Amino acid sequence: MSRFVKLNQIFIAQIILIIHVLKCFSVGKLTKILHSSEFCPINDDLMITKYILNIYSIHTACFLNYLLAFSCFIIFCSWQVSKTMKEDADEDIAKYDGSFSSMVYVCEFLMIICYLLIYILFLTRHLLKKKTCFYMSLMPVGKWEVEPLKENKVPGDLGLVLKSRAKHHAIAALLNRPFAFKDKPLIVQYEVNFQDGIDCGGAYIKLLSDSEDLDLDQFHDRTPYTIMFGPDKCGEDYKLHFIFRHKNPLNGDVEEKHAKRPDVDLKKIYTDKKTHLYTLVLNPDNSYEIFIDQSSVSRGSLLTDVVPPVNPPKEVDDPKDSKPEDWDERAKIPDPEAVKPDDWDEDAPAKVPDPDAVKPEGWLDDEPEFVSEPTAEKPDDWDEEMDGEWEAPQVPNPACSAAPGCGEWKPPMISNPQYKGKWKAPLIDNTNFQGVWSPRKITNPDYFEDLHPFRMESFRAVGLELWSMTSDIYFDNFIITSEKEVADRWAADSWGLKKLVASANEPGVLSQLALAAEERPWLWVVYILTVGLPIGLAVLFCWPKVCPDPTEEIPFNAK
Repeated sequence: MSRFVKLNQIFIAQIILIIHVLKCFSVGKLTKILHSSEFCPINDDLMITKYILNIYSIHTACFLNYLLAFSCFIIFCSWQVSKTMKEDADEDIAKYDGSFSSMVYVCEFLMIICYLLIYILFLTRHLLKKKTCFYMSLMPVGKWEVEPLKENKVPGDLGLVLKSRAKHHAIAALLNRPFAFKDKPLIVQYEVNFQDGIDCGGAYIKLLSDSEDLDLDQFHDRTPYTIMFGPDKCGEDYKLHFIFRHKNPLNGDVEEKHAKRPDVDLKKIYTDKKTHLYTLVLNPDNSYEIFIDQSSVSRGSLLTDVVPPVNPPKEVDDPKDSKPEDWDERAKIPDPEAVKPDDWDEDAPAKVPDPDAVKPEGWLDDEPEFVSEPTAEKPDDWDEEMDGEWEAPQVPNPACSAAPGCGEWKPPMISNPQYKGKWKAPLIDNTNFQGVWSPRKITNPDYFEDLHPFRMESFRAVGLELWSMTSDIYFDNFIITSEKEVADRWAADSWGLKKLVASANEPGVLSQLALAAEERPWLWVVYILTVGLPIGLAVLFCWPKVCPDPTEEIPFNAK
């Protein structure tokens, strides 16, 4: 795949980057900025994807050595749309759908000249040393869009938006180099906003495995991945996936391992139409932790908290062992000495007519409960030879409406006090009970012990391979790094702004109470009692009483 350095940045991108440089000065990170590695990261192994302009998706952001006049190079890498077909699907939906709209590349002439000068310096110092940072232009195919949020927009901030519904979508971007699982943590973080809610679909990402045959043009649901992470929902099942693929060291088979479900209710996150931040932290000691909006929702170990477990059991049931024919698993048996009592009537019915019931007065015994509809007429196309003799439909007898009942009166049925059912002998302890049989254990021929499942297969691309019944799913601010602090700072500068804007646009308390009452009208009763009861009590006990005038004569009635 071809790569090239894009120079025509518009002015707003330059201003944003200068702010980041000044911030780096303030936190004492200038030394690290000036010593860029092969990734050209702010910190070692930093790779980020950020949408700043309509025509770019930033894949890796780095500050090049010697920031001339506060100028910075950004590593842009395109999201490449898959062109393959999904197997086992109808032809009209089998093709992965998604496109970028064509856009006009605009930049200022003076800015181009400035970047040309910087580019020459960059070539002389970095290309000759074979330490280059590249980004790629967006592929003008498919139906993805790069656009702002519908609500709570941050000025100048854009994201990748899935625009189609009931379609397969696949889009991916190569990393600058593969991420190798060695002695540093992996932090994966990105934003999702279900702008129209979500009926059925996912918004998870896949970290595509580093294989020789990886072709993003042919990216589909069966493309090997190392980790899958992110939200997914269908029906009332709200999920947050963390799945990694583990390779069996004995036979090379690859198996998916699913982390346990979070212990929090995810419904609100999927339905509030707000931008949420999803973070996965994976450590070399095999521990993991998942965050939503920087709050921990799940944590565990790759060795003990995934299904199926990474390591198989040391012993398994012997497939050749079988239960003996005389093995008795019955803990209780019928008492062989028990005898059915003489007065036990197995034929007695469970229900009998109530002997104390009396027919209500006015019961119309001679009136049928249903009568033929008097206005009904036989249809003109009724064929008695084919359809049989025509009969008018039956309707409730109007004469019965004023009476307690019509037709033959029968007393209601009640439980039979003499009913005992079929007799069975009482159960007693089985003296021959041998317990529940289980086959003997043998050494598992497929047993292995992998104490370092963190050391997964390296990955070198990030992909979105999704099916959704809802459109306008917004993605933004992808970052892959080895330092949690970097991800937190990135979140503060991006998701934090969205959160502030959304909070500023929140309705007041009274408006929120009114909206809640619209969905649950019974809340009005709660509101009235909550407000009215204290006021009523205050009036009752605190209202001043009228006292008589001491100068006024009190009438005296003498006897």
